[in-house]
Amino acid sequence: MKFSCRLQGWFVFLAMVITFANGQPVVPALIIFGDSIVDVGNNNNLNTLIKANFPPYGRDFVTHRPTGRFCNGKLATDFTAEFLGFTTYPPAYLSQEAQGNRLLRGVNFASGASGLSDTTAQLYNTISLTQQLRYYGEYQTKIVNLVGKEKANSIISGAIHLLSAGTSDFIQNYYINPLINRIYSPARFSDLLMNSYSAFVEDLYGLGVRRLGVTNLPPIGCLPAAITVYGAGSNQCVARLNQDATSFNVKLNNTSQSLINKLPSLKLVVFDVYQPLLDMINSPSDSGFFESRRACCGTGTLETSVLCNSRSIGTCSNATNYVFWDGFHPSEAANKVLAGDLLGQGFDLIS
Repeated sequence: MKFSCRLQGWFVFLAMVITFANGQPVVPALIIFGDSIVDVGNNNNLNTLIKANFPPYGRDFVTHRPTGRFCNGKLATDFTAEFLGFTTYPPAYLSQEAQGNRLLRGVNFASGASGLSDTTAQLYNTISLTQQLRYYGEYQTKIVNLVGKEKANSIISGAIHLLSAGTSDFIQNYYINPLINRIYSPARFSDLLMNSYSAFVEDLYGLGVRRLGVTNLPPIGCLPAAITVYGAGSNQCVARLNQDATSFNVKLNNTSQSLINKLPSLKLVVFDVYQPLLDMINSPSDSGFFESRRACCGTGTLETSVLCNSRSIGTCSNATNYVFWDGFHPSEAANKVLAGDLLGQGFDLIS
């Protein structure tokens, strides 16, 4: 078993000790931005095809009902909330749950098929990162109205903010959009995404955010749907897509370091999901999985969102054996492993 996986249980245990010793969550709030990897139901309220509010999505969630999560159960951010001591998960900002005092523990602005580039969300009529930022400003006003400006500032500066974005920019925009890929190389496209990322972080900083975690790109060439579409009949990860991801990740690390140098008191952690997920894909049995090439839903080769439904033929009965739930998204079991890895990487955000 990988060294990081062996340490995972210790990190989770230590966080729990800290939490229960104080009787409160480790941080005052958890606030989430991004794409379908972390969307908990905002897209349910949009006129878009990118939804997951129908079976078999959510079949293994605590309620055994679809919530809008692109997963059979919990997301990595749900496990993160538990590890940090929260008894509820940050609700989708556009949902009825995001009201009153519940807002004080944080909210989720993420939207499936959103990205660092606003053009990605525009293609699918979902919530762009720019609009998520506007909603965040609106959210801050609500917090001030609930507890006053001083307390609100304390919540915002102490809260952990998480961003997951970039995968949709490549998979659901760049690779399929000749208006972009005929003009920009993958490297140049990454540069444009870095500009958007820098502007987003600086805007958050201007709104009082001081603790921010951002996930890098996963091995996008290993997503079951990516192998099906771009693998030329092979059952192996698509090397050129993974190279685009690793090049992007280098730029993300460098850009993040520049932002840390530029913005005083900003705690910014880049969470590596690329290597932990690649380890699960290449050596699934080391993490307790059986299947890492095919997903659980349907044929396991492509189905995602509306294509992954209750009539999909071949859906597995036990998703805990699978690294991927659908063609793009990890299973709950994989999300739990990833969350443990992320917790170990993110101690600077809670120190």
